[in-house]
Amino acid sequence: MFSKKSAEPHGSPLTGNPGQGMTGRSNSSFSVLGSDLSITGDLNASADLHVDGNVEGDITCSNLVQGETSTVTGNIEAESARFAGTVQGSIKARELVILKTARITGDVFYDALTIEQGAQVEGRFAHRDSRVDRKVEEPADGKPELTVAS
Repeated sequence: MFSKKSAEPHGSPLTGNPGQGMTGRSNSSFSVLGSDLSITGDLNASADLHVDGNVEGDITCSNLVQGETSTVTGNIEAESARFAGTVQGSIKARELVILKTARITGDVFYDALTIEQGAQVEGRFAHRDSRVDRKVEEPADGKPELTVAS
């Protein structure tokens, strides 16, 4: 259930396309977290990740597919992501698809966004702008301030 495998000739479980992962590259590796699996802790994967189980922790990966029965409690960062389950935490993705069965509570940062009718999102949407560097500075009084550098 929790392993990296090379794409097999009969196709990738993420797309069904022979020898292709989510990005269309051949011989990509992927990891699958089955519906019977619950993980507490952060996940970092250089491979594509398919999550059907429950994760309590942050996820960082190349491409993420979340199944309908999955719940993620933590922040998510991926190049591309496709959500069908429940997420409680912020999401950062270059390409983001939110399916009608998705239930998201948290802020969503994206470059390209697709949302199916019926999806539920409680939070803010913001387009990621790589031209603006934002950082939090700690002033002398101990209260954080948001500053924008140009």
